[in-house]
Amino acid sequence: MNSTLALVSEWISGQRWFAGKGRHPSLRLLGEWELPGVTEPGVSASSLLVMDDAPEPAVLYQIPVVRRPSPLFGSRVIGKLDSGEFLIDGVHDPVWTYALISMILGEREAIPRGVAATGRHSPADEGRPIPRPEDVTAHVLAGEQSNTSIIFEFATGVPVIAKVYRQLHHGDNPDVVLQSALAEAGSPHVPLSVGDIRGEWDDVGRASGRADGHLVFAQEFLDGAPDAWRVALVAAESEVDFVDSARSLGATTALVHQTLAKVLPTRRPDVVDLEERAALWARRLDACVAEVPALGEYRAGIERVHAAAVRVPWSDLQRIHGDYHLGQVLFAPDRGWVLLDFEGEPLRPMFERDQPDLVHRDVAGMLRSFDYVAGSLALTSASHSAPHLRQWASRARKAFLDGYIRVSGNDLRANRVLLDAFELDKAIYEAVYEHRNRPDWESIPLGGVARLLSHGRISVPRT
Repeated sequence: MNSTLALVSEWISGQRWFAGKGRHPSLRLLGEWELPGVTEPGVSASSLLVMDDAPEPAVLYQIPVVRRPSPLFGSRVIGKLDSGEFLIDGVHDPVWTYALISMILGEREAIPRGVAATGRHSPADEGRPIPRPEDVTAHVLAGEQSNTSIIFEFATGVPVIAKVYRQLHHGDNPDVVLQSALAEAGSPHVPLSVGDIRGEWDDVGRASGRADGHLVFAQEFLDGAPDAWRVALVAAESEVDFVDSARSLGATTALVHQTLAKVLPTRRPDVVDLEERAALWARRLDACVAEVPALGEYRAGIERVHAAAVRVPWSDLQRIHGDYHLGQVLFAPDRGWVLLDFEGEPLRPMFERDQPDLVHRDVAGMLRSFDYVAGSLALTSASHSAPHLRQWASRARKAFLDGYIRVSGNDLRANRVLLDAFELDKAIYEAVYEHRNRPDWESIPLGGVARLLSHGRISVPRT
């Protein structure tokens, strides 16, 4: 296993989902789970769980691998082991992908090698048979940053997309919990759930010595459905008004929130919730200003909005999407808007992501996304003027709020400072992301912060 870990250590830093860019990993193996049903002689398919101790806190990664005597044509080779076998990137190997979908549909248990794993077929997708290998084709969805999704197409039936979670955490993944709950409630605004794989592994930080959580989630794949970011971007590029589309997206968002409030617990916020939110905002602001010095100019104003936001009435806390923006929504002609990826913000710890929250967080995220459409075009297209694009975004933002309020009955404008506080929190989060990954785009969230603080809804002078 030492040679396996050595090969993975050299390979992992080049992967899109590796969080430690610019830093050499310090890996140790926690264990692996072997997928059942592999019949090809001399070949095994498994998933390694490796801890990277270089960052603080350490990060646990899941790495699917296949061990073969010789690579297939087109294999993504991680390296050659001391045994003479080749270590292959499993998500690009047909043995691993077929074993994965069979494990979910057949509700099979993995062969444990320090990690236990069990497949589960969703009740919302009963009746789907396990296909024959020759009736399945699989390929990896390009462009993902934090996870790896595999698209399965079958000789008959609806295609499936299986998300392999790369960073693992103890506890239920909200991506699985929320989408499954919505699908089982009959919501047409999420893909049908197909099933998942749940695992258990060693964790010396827990009293029981073991942790458990979701490893893989499979759901219906809406082939050919464009995401809302692309739809909105094309509209803005073509100078087409997005008001009707934004209004219907607001209405759909309200319907999803209403269903989540029916099928999952809600509660009234108390003094502790307000104090914890104020402390969380303060910690986030401290961390963001430390990393993005340009935010320092707005610090006093942001603090004034945060202080005012915990003094106005709050609605019930409930489960929400948690990382809501145009890229998390598809447009399916026969169903309208369909929401995806309920995992929450990747930079937030899991214990924050699985807690009930105010719907304002999702609404604020989508409002920021309209700003991003306008801001990105202003930066990349000389043929579009910034004032015209800001007007486009302003109309879309208003229409989205109109649609949400009409369906939900929750007038988010009544205590607008609360919505502003969440939008500011999202914008400073974005500023950190852009500072790390796209410095040329840092002006988009910073411009959003400046505009929010200039609206005059509360006296929030700059420093």
